[in-house]
Amino acid sequence: QVQLVESGGGLVQAGGSLRLSCAASTSIFSINPMGWYRQAPGKQRELVAVFIIGDSASYPDSVKGRFSATRDDSKNTMYLQMNSLKSEDTAVYYCRAGPWWGQGTQVTVSS
Repeated sequence: QVQLVESGGGLVQAGGSLRLSCAASTSIFSINPMGWYRQAPGKQRELVAVFIIGDSASYPDSVKGRFSATRDDSKNTMYLQMNSLKSEDTAVYYCRAGPWWGQGTQVTVSS
């Protein structure tokens, strides 16, 4: 069993930045898939970033160039740096490690 706890969400103006953290209760460096997802009201949960090899991540076009996912395996923590935020980025953001999910953290971008 792995517990994941997200933090760092909040309210930010359009164009601003936020950094989300996801702390795991145990080592997750070998768990796949691992990454970040989001779910906006009335919409399905969608992929935001997924680690593919080591610290390298893949992103959908909607966030490519604005979001950056990193991980610190020594701290059992992954991060999501979000820059140039847009109102359409408003959602609950979740981290995932294999079958385990965090509880989510709200990100609200005001225009």
